[in-house]
Amino acid sequence: MKYLFYGFLVLLCMSCNRAAFQSKWTTEQAPSTYIVRFETSKGSFDVKITREWSPLAADRFYQLIRHRVYDNALFYRVVPNFVAQFGSSDTAKIEKWMPYKIPDEAVVHPNQTGSLAFARSGKETRGREVFINLKDNPRLDTITYNGVKGFPAFGDVVSGMDVVSALYSGYGDKTMPRLGAMYRNRKRFIDTFPGLDVIHKVSILKN
Repeated sequence: MKYLFYGFLVLLCMSCNRAAFQSKWTTEQAPSTYIVRFETSKGSFDVKITREWSPLAADRFYQLIRHRVYDNALFYRVVPNFVAQFGSSDTAKIEKWMPYKIPDEAVVHPNQTGSLAFARSGKETRGREVFINLKDNPRLDTITYNGVKGFPAFGDVVSGMDVVSALYSGYGDKTMPRLGAMYRNRKRFIDTFPGLDVIHKVSILKN
């Protein structure tokens, strides 16, 4: 009987976690600037987000960090001399946030070394996946991809760019065809690509 009771508590807690998402989170507005700290398997680095560069992107990033979406995320795509890309592999969280895409915005701040922008696959598909530019990538400011021009940067690495540059890049784009496996079975994906670096925790340091 005792074990049944404990089992009930576990199920209840799991149910509470699943029900925790609230759609009002997706309307939270970020401050005009804020500092974010990434604690990773390679060390820590800080990013300054500037809302006026891409207000909707800055807001969504703020929301995702406040609600712990990037904790335990992988840098699943690191292409030398190009970008380091990350995003959550927690399917429960992804399913809740997925319907809340953010509209497209014009590029104001350049895709320069250390800047951050949301990845996308077409019109109004920015959602959770973010990349950090490992070099100046002016082509990303103007390229038209699936009907949308440019990737709007919304922040810059202000401390610890050496940590970002040290992220494991030995797989390059080889992880991308296997990305579906990351969502189906994270452990198997990591077993296939054991060198990938992990984001342990992301925190907002200053509003």
